[in-house]
Amino acid sequence: RDIESRLEAPDATASTRAAIATRAVPPPTSEGLDLRPPAPVPQPVPGVEEAFELPEPMPAPPMPVDTGGPEPEPMAAQVAWQDSAPTGPDFGERIVGWIKAWFTEGNVPVKVGMLVLFAGVAALLKYAADEGWFTFPIEFRLIGVALAAVAALVFAWRQRDTRRAFSLSLQGGAIGILLLTVFAAFRLYHLLPALPAFALMIVLVAGVCLLAVLQDALALAVLGIVAGFAAPILISTGSGNHVALFSYYAVLNVAVFAIAWTRAWRVLNLIGFFFTYAIGTLWGVLKYNHALFDSTEPFLVLFFVLYLAIPVLYALRLGRERPDVVDGTLVFGNPLVAFALQAALLDGERMPLAISALALGVIYAVLAAALIRRLRVLGESFAVLALGFSTLAIPLALSARTTGCLFALEGAALVWLGLRQQRRLPRWIGLLLQLLAAGAYVAAIGAREVDALPLANGPFLGAMLIAGSALACAWLYQRANRSAELGLVLYIWGLAWWFGAWLVDIDRFVVAEERLPAVLGVVAVSAWLVGEAERLWQRRSLAFTVGVLFWVTLPISAVIGVDGQVFAGWSGLAHVALAVLGLRSLACLRSSADVAQTTAHLGWLWTWTLAFCLSLREVALRAELDAGWLLAMIGLPLLLLHGLALRKPNWIAHPLVDEFPRYRPGLLLSQALVLGFLLLLSLFNAGASAPLAFLPLLNPLELFQLATLIVLALWMRDPDAPAIIRGRRTALFSAGGFILITDATLRAVHHLGGIAWDERLLSSSLAQTSLAVVWSILGVAGWVIGSRRGNRPLWLASAVLMAVVLAKLLLIDRQHLGNLFGIASFIAYGLLCTLVGYLAPAPPRDSAQGAPA
Repeated sequence: RDIESRLEAPDATASTRAAIATRAVPPPTSEGLDLRPPAPVPQPVPGVEEAFELPEPMPAPPMPVDTGGPEPEPMAAQVAWQDSAPTGPDFGERIVGWIKAWFTEGNVPVKVGMLVLFAGVAALLKYAADEGWFTFPIEFRLIGVALAAVAALVFAWRQRDTRRAFSLSLQGGAIGILLLTVFAAFRLYHLLPALPAFALMIVLVAGVCLLAVLQDALALAVLGIVAGFAAPILISTGSGNHVALFSYYAVLNVAVFAIAWTRAWRVLNLIGFFFTYAIGTLWGVLKYNHALFDSTEPFLVLFFVLYLAIPVLYALRLGRERPDVVDGTLVFGNPLVAFALQAALLDGERMPLAISALALGVIYAVLAAALIRRLRVLGESFAVLALGFSTLAIPLALSARTTGCLFALEGAALVWLGLRQQRRLPRWIGLLLQLLAAGAYVAAIGAREVDALPLANGPFLGAMLIAGSALACAWLYQRANRSAELGLVLYIWGLAWWFGAWLVDIDRFVVAEERLPAVLGVVAVSAWLVGEAERLWQRRSLAFTVGVLFWVTLPISAVIGVDGQVFAGWSGLAHVALAVLGLRSLACLRSSADVAQTTAHLGWLWTWTLAFCLSLREVALRAELDAGWLLAMIGLPLLLLHGLALRKPNWIAHPLVDEFPRYRPGLLLSQALVLGFLLLLSLFNAGASAPLAFLPLLNPLELFQLATLIVLALWMRDPDAPAIIRGRRTALFSAGGFILITDATLRAVHHLGGIAWDERLLSSSLAQTSLAVVWSILGVAGWVIGSRRGNRPLWLASAVLMAVVLAKLLLIDRQHLGNLFGIASFIAYGLLCTLVGYLAPAPPRDSAQGAPA
């Protein structure tokens, strides 16, 4: 019976047909089939092997006896033909899953609806554009937009009781659209003259403010006021009529005052204050001249009075619930800004300005007397302003620098008094006087003294007085444990004035060549003084200052070394001061915070490392040594210090010997990174060794490379090295060695073969042949050593290298087969591979790897 009849037999089971079709299971025996009539065990059918293209028939093992259990699934016999299941969804499945989740999770109706709506609106717009529906005149478009905005505003007003949040948002949006429509009609399309457009703006602003008050809606009031102040800018014609501008702003500020009478909306007051003075100041900078004083001064007085009254109204409205609340921005900002603008209007006339200050002092004294009992905090604030302006009226007749010094001392005294009495007001006055002192000093910068002496001149002593006052205030805050953040700000402020005074004096009296050494000496002395202060008072900010100053010495010393000699003349004296005072400063940090010690000591060590590197660079340049010497001598101090940190750390740890092990790993890592960078730079150096002759591997540059690689290898074995580097030290060392050998080969070709050290070197047949031979020798050596020592990774790495050489021969060196160098590279590679095949068979696999499949 042929194979087709067996497959089509009605009593053949599914498993029988599958086994025959796939050959996964041999033909069944008669015991495995319920055939009628019984038949003998089938023999192999001729032609089956040819039909399935099998080389020879397979014997038919007996099938298991049918026990009446369930038949196997028809696909069970095809398991061998199926690939293993993927371990996770591929990119396409993830995309499908994301799309499915988007359509099945969250607010599905909204998502689908928005997609459909978007598609519908897009189609509608496209159709409308194609049909020319948008070609009607611009006037009708603007009118349509305005009518739609008005309709939205009316609808929003009708919804104000049932849906307040929705109504207010819609009202704001509708009014904003109306404002933009008026602006577009005036500015973009020139359909409205300036006066009607401005009038419409005023109507809209008034309307939105009215709606805000009626509905107690701060957001609408903010929108209206902002739009009101922006209207003159948006509708400006460039006429420069400041009287009209300030008259309009006066009306707006009266509206702000009226709203403040009924609502305690502080943000609205601040917006009016900001816009009024900001735009007024901008106009004054661009347009004001002294001839406009009479028409400008009344507006400044009016604005000052309005924003003097608004914080009083604000405090009165909140007086019962929050009697201590004061709008400090308006209370203090209004007189300060107004007085500054008054000074600008008076164009530096001191006596009228003194009279203005005295008038302000009287006004605030009267207000303080009237409010001190009902609103104590506001009354005290006005008393402070009265005192300040009365005090300010006096030094207006004196020099600015003298005034600044007096203010600084008075401010420090008031801070001390406020901290002693635990009162805020004197402290605030004292801090304000510190700022005023700085401003007075800056105002007097242009004045020069005749026959002034270094350190004994007005600018230096004045800056030192301001610095001392600020540092005294910082110390007072630290000692009282009050407002550590403010104390830190004062400390930084004082340091800035300290160093600023020194820098200005150095720039004024020291010649250009000696300025950097003088700055280095000042930094060294400052670090020592701060270190002594840290030893006495134990403050983290002082300890960190020492660290920062040592890091500042690093670029200063670098610039000195690049431009001249590090240890000669005044520079040498400055570095001696840095050495002596720096050691003492570090000793003062023995009980300081860990991070401060680390920062200071690392900055100190790196400064001296760089100083020695630049010093040897200067030696090489003066001796006219070639480029190979220069790079090697620059890196030599760093290499030696890295070796000391590895083997003799106590030699460089003084005076923080006990603390040094804590940050030694960071120092080693930073040194290793810089050494690695120098090693990278050395790869591109031709390595000229004049006045000595060039010898491969025995020239200064390659000796430095070799020493650096060895020291870095020692570091990679050190317990303080990062674990990720220790675990890969063999691979890193091998890769570094391979790169250096390759570099040395090319350098030897350059010097001995007379080929230029540029891109032509890599295209020369001599260089390519040399690389092929050297790489082959390395590969052969690795093969032999790996085979003899049973080191399979080394053997495989060498095999990969030999494969790379082979690829190089086929892709690059074959173009040089017309000369001896190319032929030699091929022959050498062939011989070496033959030798390896004899000497270095692959080592046996580890037992853990098992036998090969």
